[in-house]
Amino acid sequence: MHIADITMFYAPASGGVRTYLDAKHRRLSRLPGIRHSLLIPGSDRIVQDGIYQVPSPVLPFGNGFRFPIRLAPWCNILHSLKPDVIEVGDPYLTAWAALDARRQLDVPVIGFYHSDLPLLVRNRMGNWLTPNAEAYVSRLYRNFDRVLAPSQIMANKLIELGVDNVFVQALGVDLQTFNPQHRDPGLRAELGIDPDAHLLIFAGRGSREKNLPVLLDCMRNLGKAWHLLLVGSQMPSQVPDNVTVIDHFCPGAEVARYMASADALVHAGDQETFGLVILEAMASGIPVVAVDAGAFSELVHDEVGILCQPNNPHAMADAVRELFTHNPAQHGRLARQHAERHYSWDRVVQDLLIHYHAVLGSEQPVVAHV
Repeated sequence: MHIADITMFYAPASGGVRTYLDAKHRRLSRLPGIRHSLLIPGSDRIVQDGIYQVPSPVLPFGNGFRFPIRLAPWCNILHSLKPDVIEVGDPYLTAWAALDARRQLDVPVIGFYHSDLPLLVRNRMGNWLTPNAEAYVSRLYRNFDRVLAPSQIMANKLIELGVDNVFVQALGVDLQTFNPQHRDPGLRAELGIDPDAHLLIFAGRGSREKNLPVLLDCMRNLGKAWHLLLVGSQMPSQVPDNVTVIDHFCPGAEVARYMASADALVHAGDQETFGLVILEAMASGIPVVAVDAGAFSELVHDEVGILCQPNNPHAMADAVRELFTHNPAQHGRLARQHAERHYSWDRVVQDLLIHYHAVLGSEQPVVAHV
């Protein structure tokens, strides 16, 4: 079976979609009888290890992302590869290239709805364009042979827009990279953090939808017995004294060290379509305090952390205090076990192969032993 993934959501500092595609590519490439090709935007036409970079201009102020504007190069590569099934990872030009390939090659196309486009449009441009975005999503995703959504909340949004054949397909976490064994007892001294403080962490981009002002106000409320480590690009420069900022994109191994060395993750974002960083925290053996919004209620339950009211720094501070009165280390151990049972990338690949065989009409799905 030859599987081709195509997306523009792939950049040096990009997040969940790239993590998903890289993990998938590594595992599929090791399976007998499976070929995996990945088409992504790049500066030049480069092919290496099954990854095809298609020349695309840089998106201004786009954090390294490139936005394809010519359909032909993407169509031509798909036509030459002749895959058995195509998966689309964004709702833009690459999606139409995949649908063109379906017409030419007579192969099924799966759409993975990673990003909530109507919500993105509403955040950036206001409500007046939301109906247009919803109509566009409805028209596009009804063309696919099967649609995958990373959470039930995202699947419900598609169903409400009239999209049929929608399946929830959770993402996963690298259990070796994100592991309690990476805890570094010397990290606090290295960063000048009080060794007796409860160390909280948030990792990701400091974009508006992450609601970092809520975290900062939460830390002001908690006081000096607590310390927050903010890790990632676009982080705020003016923060309370009990906040340390590492303001650059960090590779996975570096984030994993910070994560395993903290006592809990805090996340105030209320628009997450899945929440990979929550899985990374759980796999690192630390519990989670997050807001009860977006897809978080599907990931966080009483054994692994606490959910609190969105956009309420006092409620988040209270939730943090409550967590630390109930043996957070034990919550962390349960979180690790939960990640191992339900969210390994190997399990995700097994589930994906079932989807691919379903659209191909195969009777026996391949079981991924990776």
